[in-house]
Amino acid sequence: MNGDQEVLWEEAVPLLKQGYHRTLRDTAYGQEAHGREVYPPRGQVFNAMRLTSFNTVKVVILGQDPYINKHLKHGPEAHGLSFSVRKGIPAPPSLQNIFSEIDRSVYSGRKKSVDTDLTRWALQGVLLLNATLTVRAGQSNSHARLGWQRVTDNIIETLSQKRNHLVFMLWGAFAQKKSALIDHARHLVLKTSHPSPLSAHRGFLGSGIFVTCNSYLVEHGITPIEW
Repeated sequence: MNGDQEVLWEEAVPLLKQGYHRTLRDTAYGQEAHGREVYPPRGQVFNAMRLTSFNTVKVVILGQDPYINKHLKHGPEAHGLSFSVRKGIPAPPSLQNIFSEIDRSVYSGRKKSVDTDLTRWALQGVLLLNATLTVRAGQSNSHARLGWQRVTDNIIETLSQKRNHLVFMLWGAFAQKKSALIDHARHLVLKTSHPSPLSAHRGFLGSGIFVTCNSYLVEHGITPIEW
């Protein structure tokens, strides 16, 4: 990672300071590619940290691993931000449900959320972090054992220890296991079912989670997110 914002991450997070993330990136696009494309494109692997500096994080939304598909016109769906796809690509089902919940709860049913590229959230302080940062094309969880979760767990732990009044959104059983890494006395942890079509109706839709998040931020003197 390069640039002033990323240096701050590398100063704050022990495994980033050691350069472990760069070793994993080289492995992911080298021997662990097994002849397939790897997503997101190599230069976008660390987009979550590149777009949201350590000291500007307000909200953490944790995904599992990048999208595995490529769009015919726009290329790989994944671009280094959890749940986000590149501009011009139709929203995948989970993102459609995220937008539906935002429109229902934040905007009283008016359709406001349309841009599938969530960079606008990242620039406001929403860390869109996948637990695993790379994946082989067409193979979900293919890099799950590569070592990325050591890095991303360390990021979550460090944010919990060194920042105050963050909102962690943990959607589904996988993300909720990360709850143990977070100091609940210092931060707000919001848990719901995953927004995928299989589970969105079991707690995500109708949760008001985005309203709750913004209310907490305002309560602690932090500018809320414009979802």
